Amino acid sequence: MAVTPFAAWAVARLAGLERGALTTQLMTATPYAAAASLVPVLIAALARNRAATAVALAATTALGFAVVPRALASSDTATGRPLKVLTINLLFGRADTGAVLDLVRRLQPDVLSTQELTPGAVEELEAAGLKELLPYTYLLDEWSAGGSGLYAKYPLTPLRLFRPIGHQMPAARLDLPGGAPVEIADVHPYPPLGSQVHEWAAALDSFPATGPSGPVRILAGDFNASLDHAAMRRVLDRGYDDAADRAGQGLIPTWPANRGRIPPMITIDHVLVDKRVGVKEVSVHTVPGTDHRAVFASLTLPD
Repeated sequence: MAVTPFAAWAVARLAGLERGALTTQLMTATPYAAAASLVPVLIAALARNRAATAVALAATTALGFAVVPRALASSDTATGRPLKVLTINLLFGRADTGAVLDLVRRLQPDVLSTQELTPGAVEELEAAGLKELLPYTYLLDEWSAGGSGLYAKYPLTPLRLFRPIGHQMPAARLDLPGGAPVEIADVHPYPPLGSQVHEWAAALDSFPATGPSGPVRILAGDFNASLDHAAMRRVLDRGYDDAADRAGQGLIPTWPANRGRIPPMITIDHVLVDKRVGVKEVSVHTVPGTDHRAVFASLTLPD
């Protein structure tokens, strides 16, 4: 009996069978299920039940193949123009302004993607000097969770890469020196709660594809999705890699942060990169005042 739940989980994960809000939310716990699936293997082996042992081993192997590679950095020797991307969900604009500015000064991103950007947060960030560091902006701020905005070192030209479903998701062309521009989208679909799960899936399915030709594209933000969601894997199938996954940092959780004794548990904030983009480094940072951790990616662009 101990084997059955993990075998079912493995089948659902591999086949993308999650349906409805509850199973979609549960799927974010797949890394923990993979670790826990070792217990039925031991129980079945001690009981000398060959059939149960075989099923338990198959489930553990399947879940392990889905999860373990995220902790293993892939060799990345790509060279080219550098691009640094930082993304952070500001939690209704409540993230500590000083901490955000300190992070920007320390990491020196070329572009900052913000979610839950309110008019109040825009004023506070500007007063603290953000526009001196990142003078070019494309902001769609709102007094709610729906606001988002891009800040950059270099000129931004608004684009309509896709039809946003859910929160504001500004996209822009970033005119970098020394080569072709990059297209970047600030991502923040609804969370898959209740009936919103359908809009969440539709939003992920609406994201534009990228490929070996045409402009390089990067999607950065709070996806409200992990790599264990079938809808998220469909995004990757359209020409993207998860930067943290490539850097061997794909199991570092980004939510919930700043919850006292409750540690971050799931990874739902991402920087997705065109497969032509090299990944040098990815790091995750806790910022006071918000329940999401910031994700930073140091990238190299194709010449």
